[in-house]
Amino acid sequence: MVKTDMVIAGAGIGGLAAALALARQGQAVQVLERAEAFFEVGAGIQIGPNVTRILQAWGLKDALHAVAAFPKRLQARDARSGRVVGELPLGERTQAVYGAPYASIHRADLHALLAKAALGAGARMFLGHQLQQVLQTCDGVQVQGVRADGSAWQMHSPALLGADGLWGLTRQAMGLLEEPRFSGQLAYRALVPQADLPAHLRTDQVTVWMGPKVHVVHYPVQAGQGQNIVAIVHGAKPQNPQDWDQAAVQQGLRTGLGVVCSSLRERLEAVPSWRLWALHDRPPLISATQMAQGRLALLGDAAHPMRPYLAQGAGMAIEDAYALAQCWSQGEPVEQRLAHYASQRWARNARVQARSIRNGEIFHAQGPMALGRNLSLQLLGDRLMDVPWLYGHQG
Repeated sequence: MVKTDMVIAGAGIGGLAAALALARQGQAVQVLERAEAFFEVGAGIQIGPNVTRILQAWGLKDALHAVAAFPKRLQARDARSGRVVGELPLGERTQAVYGAPYASIHRADLHALLAKAALGAGARMFLGHQLQQVLQTCDGVQVQGVRADGSAWQMHSPALLGADGLWGLTRQAMGLLEEPRFSGQLAYRALVPQADLPAHLRTDQVTVWMGPKVHVVHYPVQAGQGQNIVAIVHGAKPQNPQDWDQAAVQQGLRTGLGVVCSSLRERLEAVPSWRLWALHDRPPLISATQMAQGRLALLGDAAHPMRPYLAQGAGMAIEDAYALAQCWSQGEPVEQRLAHYASQRWARNARVQARSIRNGEIFHAQGPMALGRNLSLQLLGDRLMDVPWLYGHQG
């Protein structure tokens, strides 16, 4: 393999995972990020055994255990009555069945451990570098933009991996010009220290509350010291839809909730402040050429932005990174490596996107009592889906 610098646009979880995976293969990598510094913003993330297995393979088992929580079970409850409609064991059972744990982690903690590992593996990062133009040439990709101080920069790379998210520029360079679609749903997010909550509101499990037009999930993060809470309701598109971490007015959540049981309302009212995220996505991929064209390729939300109803958004980005590194190590021409990567990933990502959209529509249309216990658990259990992919059954 010829060791040439590959450029990755975006230093989010997907971009850093790709940088780490490629650097571990001996590939020289440069990561461009428009932010001038990494900030501890964002929400919690649930990562199933399909993801923790990859992190362990990258040597991150101890780092993960230092900052993540490992919920004992997943519980489904009716948002209106409060009734428990079903439970799925996690914890030791997930480890025994799938060979890797089910974890919950704050996005900033996962981001930090991936950044440290990527830098340690030799990846280089350039913060404050905003991408403005991408031009594919016969022998590579010309990228240029501006630094935070207003000065211009320009690079030539054998390939560009777009991990620049839902609103990123790399998609446009591939001719994918459609705007993200607004789902009509607003996610109110909060992170609360468990010690600040009454004892009966602390948790060591994942709990999902379902009801018509409302979906709430909470679980431990920060090695169990914090609790991540996300409440999704229907609402109008905000003025700045690209801002996924804007301040929220609690009255908007109260209005969107409608009628919920007292125990759920008490939990939500114990949260001192909320951040707002308007849920956008795109339709599932329909071909590999939507994920890679020539020397350009997409990864994570840039290719397949997920709705949160399978808890697989970060997971699919990390799977992308794992698959890309495997294809990159085969030593073929760059275009073929990227084409093989896209052919391995696009259908799986499309399937996960479709299931996530379906789950959200079902959850918001009906309460769990209408769904019944078996279907409720089947929908929630989908987040453990397709773990055999890591054993070579790709597609």
